[in-house]
This record gives sequence, C-alpha cells and structure tokens, in this order.
Amino acid sequence: MYVPFAQMPEYARVWVYQAARKIEAQEKEIIQNRMKEFCEGWNTHGNRMPTSFEIVDDQILVLAVDESQLGASGCSIDSSVRTLREIESQLGINLTDQGKISLKNSLGKVSVIPALGIKSRVTSGEITEELEVINPIIQTKADLQNLWQPVRKSWLNKYFPN
Repeated sequence: MYVPFAQMPEYARVWVYQAARKIEAQEKEIIQNRMKEFCEGWNTHGNRMPTSFEIVDDQILVLAVDESQLGASGCSIDSSVRTLREIESQLGINLTDQGKISLKNSLGKVSVIPALGIKSRVTSGEITEELEVINPIIQTKADLQNLWQPVRKSWLNKYFPN
C-alpha cells in the first residue's frame, strides 16, 4: 500500500536508483503515477507492504518499504525491478544499470558517469575532491541524510594522492 514518503519510518529499507540523465517534468509525472500504482499493489506472498518512493535531485529514484511486519521477498523485489524496467523502456532512461556513478558539484548539478575507468578520471582531474558522490551503503530511510558524501570521504578516496 502506498504511504507518502515523509510518513515512512526511518528504519524503512530503501533502494537507490540513479537515472543516467535528468528526469524531465512530464517524465517525472509519468514515473510518479506508475510508482504510486506499483506501491499500491506491492506485496510479498499476497500481503501488501507499506511502500513509498521519492525522486531526489530530479535524477535519483528512492524506493522504500516498511519491513517491520513482513520482509520484502525475492519475488516482490523482482517485481519492483520489472516495474522500473518498464519505466526505463517507456521513457528511454536508465535506472537499473549499477555500472554508473552519480556525482554532484557545489551548484547541485548531478552528472552520471560509467564506473569503469574511475581511476583515470581522478588522475585527469575530471573527478575532484570538491564533488560529492552517492553513498553506496545506503540501506534505510534514515541513511538518506547521508545520500551524498564528499568524494574525499568516500570509497573514491583511494584514488586520490594522500
């Protein structure tokens, strides 16, 4: 069952999906309608779960579920990915490919780059210490307060000289 994102508990499990480009206003409306429909019916073994979503920075889709009564099963998670792939196909955007990294500059502009070749992007100066990167260990709604972390304090730090 759909629950407004603000009403989801802090311990709700979340999945973070990064669009390879900015989601336009009319696309956002399509995504919101489809995700609300999905959330209304999302269930595990026939039992509906409190579920929500949020679009962050016009480029990141966060899906949340309250598993306090019943955990999301593998089949229910698969159904969420199927829904996301339908959205990808309809809108020509990429949400489910995990081989990309989102970076945000000081002006709030988000750019998405392939994960392949990160070290060379740091060496060339394309990725700098002033940028922020999505924290890959986000698991709960409470963790979202640290969705973006400075590159220097992230897993990318190993590519910078000390």
